[in-house]
Amino acid sequence: MGRPDLNRRQLLTGVGGLAVAGSFGFAALGTGADALASTAHTRVRYWNLFSGGDGANMIAILDAFRKAYPDIDVKDSTLTWGNPYYTKLAMAASGNRAPELGVMHLGRIPGFAPGRLLDPFDVDLLARYGLREQDFSPAVWKRGMVDGKLYGVPLDTHVQISFYRKDICKKAGLIGDDGKLVAISSPDDWFAALKAAKKVVKGGLETVGIHANDQNFSWWFFLSFYTQLGGTCLSSDGSDVTFDTDKATQVLEFLRKHVTDGYATVGADDGASFTNGSAFVWEGDWSVPVYTGAGLDYGATPMPGVFGPPTSQAESHGFVLPHQSNRGGAGNEAAHRLTAFIVKNALEWARGGHIPAYLPIQDDADYRKLQPQSEYSSAMDHLAFEPSAWFSGSTGTLSQRIGPVVAASNLGSAKPEAAARKMRGVLEKLLTMKNPMEGTTATEGGPGA
Repeated sequence: MGRPDLNRRQLLTGVGGLAVAGSFGFAALGTGADALASTAHTRVRYWNLFSGGDGANMIAILDAFRKAYPDIDVKDSTLTWGNPYYTKLAMAASGNRAPELGVMHLGRIPGFAPGRLLDPFDVDLLARYGLREQDFSPAVWKRGMVDGKLYGVPLDTHVQISFYRKDICKKAGLIGDDGKLVAISSPDDWFAALKAAKKVVKGGLETVGIHANDQNFSWWFFLSFYTQLGGTCLSSDGSDVTFDTDKATQVLEFLRKHVTDGYATVGADDGASFTNGSAFVWEGDWSVPVYTGAGLDYGATPMPGVFGPPTSQAESHGFVLPHQSNRGGAGNEAAHRLTAFIVKNALEWARGGHIPAYLPIQDDADYRKLQPQSEYSSAMDHLAFEPSAWFSGSTGTLSQRIGPVVAASNLGSAKPEAAARKMRGVLEKLLTMKNPMEGTTATEGGPGA
């Protein structure tokens, strides 16, 4: 399976690895430096999947928590990103070896057997520590709910965005008087911009990186534009496939045109190309520290609104309570306190590119000063989520099965019309399958449902 976060894991580690190696080593072993010498009375084991720059930012927040609450011993463990993490978390929960607190992409919650592998949060306890439903976007908060109970507390929303080189785009006449990229509101606008930029890009570099052969990025970009057209995947109750093959074909033809017209190069290192002088690259917001660290003169916007509102595919990191047969007491209360502390102090987390889920931080003057974060924060107004189903979520079964179909269309090994029909077939097949974890399947979804 392709790694959608190649830049995130490899480049971030390259940029910041030496700086954080000392403190990160303790986290990888399952404890922080402060916890090693702690005489704390309450223990919170905390599993997460954050490495590289994300890991460094999380450790900074954890260190602040330890200083504020020395009587709570936080033992944090950083596990391998992706399915290995979820497999280990599920095994620990089913075997009564689960930590007090864990991290999960909210899109994975419906398939993670809420009520069996996950315990619900005590919303009154969260409120006591300063977290309330009204402090979050309704669409994001709702993704942590199953059958009226809260199983996931959002930490952030991470979106696909369009990075652009200001130096290249200025030469191409694509920067307005406000210093930002000119408005893009149709496929013709977008391809006209690429045509102008291509004349400026040197060294045989591609004009735009779209990760054409990566199954995860291909699916995420497809979902962004498909949602702009008003396309859906499943009915509101999750019982029927509503996938529109005509709209899907339109999006697939749009994506394919980037390759056929010579703007995107299949197999190129898109991130490196952007660093070396490409005009655009589409990537997750986690790449912000990479390009900032490289000293580029760049900006970032939501995905181009070529078919409608500039909707961007989104996912969220959130906190969960892995099932414990004896959950409760001081450890459980400390897990709620730690969750609230991290969410409310996520300005440091936002420096890594993610949009904080806690609305007061989005309104904070210090957050609005962050660049380019403030330029694409409006993506929160137009989010494209995967349908709420057991097979959805970051690198889940849906992306594994449908992403390669989009990539095949991008590469020309499948015609867009045929690929669209196959995508619908994937959804129809998945809808007939049972959740392997035999958990409760949520039917409440976001814009992608």
